Amino acid sequence: MKSLCCLAVFSGVLLGMNCAPAFAADAPEHALAFKMKSLDGKEVDLSKYKGKVVLVVNVASRCGATPQYEQLQALYEKYGEQGFVVLGFPCNQFGKQEPGSSTEIREFCTQNYSVTFDLFEKIDVNGEAAAPFYKHLTASAKDAGPVKWNFEKFLIGKDGQVAGRFRTGVSPDDAKVVQAIESQLAR
Repeated sequence: MKSLCCLAVFSGVLLGMNCAPAFAADAPEHALAFKMKSLDGKEVDLSKYKGKVVLVVNVASRCGATPQYEQLQALYEKYGEQGFVVLGFPCNQFGKQEPGSSTEIREFCTQNYSVTFDLFEKIDVNGEAAAPFYKHLTASAKDAGPVKWNFEKFLIGKDGQVAGRFRTGVSPDDAKVVQAIESQLAR
């Protein structure tokens, strides 16, 4: 098993993938067992979020759901001190609605929505080129399957397990999302 994990990581390096399991022993079980690149291009070990409640969202600047940034930021501000974080992953797979560079994405989010939660490099969330982190999320959710559009949300509990999935049409401040966040924070 150990050699298979090493082979998978090595293959990912050869193929130029931008993320790999952070701690291979936890990779199949823990949603935060990956490394990703921040919007600034720095490697981030997602295990730093272990023990927190994490809302993972594939975001885009030119989408009808883009105003959800405001609600995501409000949730982050409201629950951040209780151990809640939002992680935004720009994605250009749906209608090419995130064409910008990392600098343009940062400027857009800061100027238009005062975003202070963590943003990461643009990634694919579906298909062969999908980030392994997203492959794990989409396979681990109770309603497993591909991401359907921008601003789909995955809630990860303090235990590192996918605790909920909310499609684009469910706004971040919807009672179902808020209740799920509060339930995970109370554990």
